Amino acid sequence: MGLRKALIVWGGWNGHEPEQVSGIFRRELSARGFDVAVSNTLDAFREHPNLNSLDLIVPVWTMGEITGDQLNPLLAAVKAGVGIGGCHGGMCDSFRNQTEYQLMTGGQWVAHPGNDGTEYVVRITDPKHFITAGSPIQFKVKSEQYYLHTDPSNKVLATTSFPVADGPHVPNGAFEMPVIWTRYYGEGRVAYNSLGHVAAIVEQADVLRLMVRGLLWAAGAEDAV
Repeated sequence: MGLRKALIVWGGWNGHEPEQVSGIFRRELSARGFDVAVSNTLDAFREHPNLNSLDLIVPVWTMGEITGDQLNPLLAAVKAGVGIGGCHGGMCDSFRNQTEYQLMTGGQWVAHPGNDGTEYVVRITDPKHFITAGSPIQFKVKSEQYYLHTDPSNKVLATTSFPVADGPHVPNGAFEMPVIWTRYYGEGRVAYNSLGHVAAIVEQADVLRLMVRGLLWAAGAEDAV
């Protein structure tokens, strides 16, 4: 097999430390034999000479706006089989007006009751999947606990229990919110992890392992672990 190729595109709201998080992803993918290109402009999706030749696209772009001539090549590439993977708001709080992007990613952030600093438990619900294999069956995180609107067709691999903080959702009772999921968009593999508010959270051992394996799965690169 030839050298695998990945494109990381970072930007948007700086509170999620997109440059630092993209650096972590670049480091981890490069260490596993990927040729990694990094860009801080959404024009990378429009200007890339052959987006369909990539194995993996990693968006690290919270909020912001994307034009049709930037988004459409991304959607087409994933439909054609390019993997896409990412985390937190960098993938599922991007381009809030673009519903087709949300259909591709499988979810959209809507709240984080308790804000940053909430301590909660992540529970692996499918320990046999490549992404979760070898991870602790549960672990604690002190960070934003993402409340998302999610696609019912997602394959959920990990969840967290709500509510752990006050808010208007509390009268609805206790429930499990997806944290990690996979799905397909056309031929492309999609992997998402709602953890990763800032770079220090991404770097936590339990989190980083799941992040990296998610990216490898999306790229069809399970052998690169």
